[in-house]
Amino acid sequence: MKGRIHSIDTFGTVDGPGIRFVLFMQGCALQCMYCHNPDTWNNDGGKRMSVQEVIAELEPYLEYYRRSRGGITVTGGEPTLQAPFVAELFREVKRRFDLSTALDSSGFCDPGHAAELIQATDLVLLDLKQIHSAEHKMLTGMPNERILRFAQWLSEQGKRMWIRHVLVPGITDSPEHLTALGKYIVTLQGVEKIELLPYHRMGVYKWQHLGKAYPLEGVPVPSDDEVERARAILLAGMQSAKETSGAPDSIVRIR
Repeated sequence: MKGRIHSIDTFGTVDGPGIRFVLFMQGCALQCMYCHNPDTWNNDGGKRMSVQEVIAELEPYLEYYRRSRGGITVTGGEPTLQAPFVAELFREVKRRFDLSTALDSSGFCDPGHAAELIQATDLVLLDLKQIHSAEHKMLTGMPNERILRFAQWLSEQGKRMWIRHVLVPGITDSPEHLTALGKYIVTLQGVEKIELLPYHRMGVYKWQHLGKAYPLEGVPVPSDDEVERARAILLAGMQSAKETSGAPDSIVRIR
């Protein structure tokens, strides 16, 4: 079995715990306005590699991953589009090296397609981009009902999750949206951490290289104060939902 690979980072430090081997898969069903890897969108691009070939790239750095309690993270693009390949890779990495496995996903996936993959996944980094479906479609090109069903299914599986949310001024940072997002997150089991990721412009040159107009031209990067404000609103939304529902005050880190 071979997968379509966009690129490899052998020393990732932000996509899961510890130092991680990060594999970027080719292909994505969403086209997010802030995407910093639009060159992953094409399902037919990338380099075809076998599981053994990917492991050969990982193995020289194995000691770094073990000593830091890191592992492998597969991202994209959207890795669930190639779920059978990623599942085989995760199973083999666990069998050979007992490394932790993390899946960075938009959640735009039917649970039945990803069941074997999720069984081999220790941690899901789930990107919740917009809690309102119409605005989600404007932002990504697709509504979010499938994503919310996938999130609920992960919750029912008891899967460990880190929720990620990109904070884009004027698009994903309104108090109403952040409050609703916080209330929704409270309904999910297994959430260990929430990451508010400030929108950045590091991928703009890729849009230019591909000859695509960058849709967020003129949108500023959020300031530290704006990120802190968003964090406080999200936390208040979560607390309000807990008080209303009587849900336990579980420990969730927000950064």
